[in-house]
Amino acid sequence: MKMGLMGAMHRPPCSTALSLRHVRASVIRCSSSSGHVSFIKDVAATNPPAHLDHLLKVLQTRGAVTALLRWPTAPPGMEMPVVEVRKHGVWLLAKNFLAFATQIDQYIHRILVEEDANHLEESNSELFHASSEAGKKLYRRGDFAVSQITNLDSYLLKKVGLFPDVLERKVMRHFDEGDHVSAMVTGEFYTKKDLFPGFGRPFVFSAEILLKVGRTSEAKDAARVALKSPWWTLGCLYEARVISLSLFNFLSNSIHYFLLPSIGDSIVYPDQDVATIAQWEDEQIEYIKEKVTEEGRREDLKKGKAPAQIALDEAAFLLDLASIEGTWVDSLERIAECYKEAGLDEIAKFILYRD
Repeated sequence: MKMGLMGAMHRPPCSTALSLRHVRASVIRCSSSSGHVSFIKDVAATNPPAHLDHLLKVLQTRGAVTALLRWPTAPPGMEMPVVEVRKHGVWLLAKNFLAFATQIDQYIHRILVEEDANHLEESNSELFHASSEAGKKLYRRGDFAVSQITNLDSYLLKKVGLFPDVLERKVMRHFDEGDHVSAMVTGEFYTKKDLFPGFGRPFVFSAEILLKVGRTSEAKDAARVALKSPWWTLGCLYEARVISLSLFNFLSNSIHYFLLPSIGDSIVYPDQDVATIAQWEDEQIEYIKEKVTEEGRREDLKKGKAPAQIALDEAAFLLDLASIEGTWVDSLERIAECYKEAGLDEIAKFILYRD
């Protein structure tokens, strides 16, 4: 089992939108629950959730690779969502606008249901034993079969909670069945702002299914909404450049403890990217590069933007650039400086933490 703790920055929400941006992972290099709790308290400078120890035991039994995302200035209930790191960035594992303890419980609940459903004829007591009393309160072995709900994803959505990957499979299942209306309704539901705030993935997926049914203009709009989120939350590449092994080395080096597909010395050509759907070329990247220059900062000051907000924006821009260019190491110290300038000293220390 490998458990990571990631960090992030939060752009203060305006009246109509919540924008969150990521920071590089600092990782808990320990296997005991007490070590994780100490790290969360002392280094991540926040409170660990209830049932964290049960989640760790379940993940260790299952062999999962999971992380907690640390939002420095998150709204209540979003302090540390449960996530995993995939090839193109962070993937949310449970509805993030929930109390932290509720997210943990929801994820444990899902794991237990999946284990039960996938091993109906086998003994699966080890994982249930690992979940201890927390697991007993969340799920009783055999409940999936008793429910007579034949589809596992349907059970999860009805009985457990909302999960991005499950919602996406539900949409695609509707398409496979020829029910385009239900597919589009479910896809629109997925993008509701109170479900997965701060994550661009729902809008990327919306853009993809709109494109699928020939609604190109609406797909472009959805893709541009997605690109207002951190580019590490898109669930796909920003743009379909040829991606060399160096970028994957960047990802694996900057997000320790997470496993990426083995690609040897090959070059990966992504099938789809959000910038193409948005009909953006390189103008947004060039704009961001200008914003992180000294001249860009002076222009923001002239416009009356607060210095702390300028610093937070710069950190976010640097991370967006790092996610597509593999330049994390070059930006690390400057990002920490940005947090210090914004008055977030503990977050700066967290980002620079080394074992």
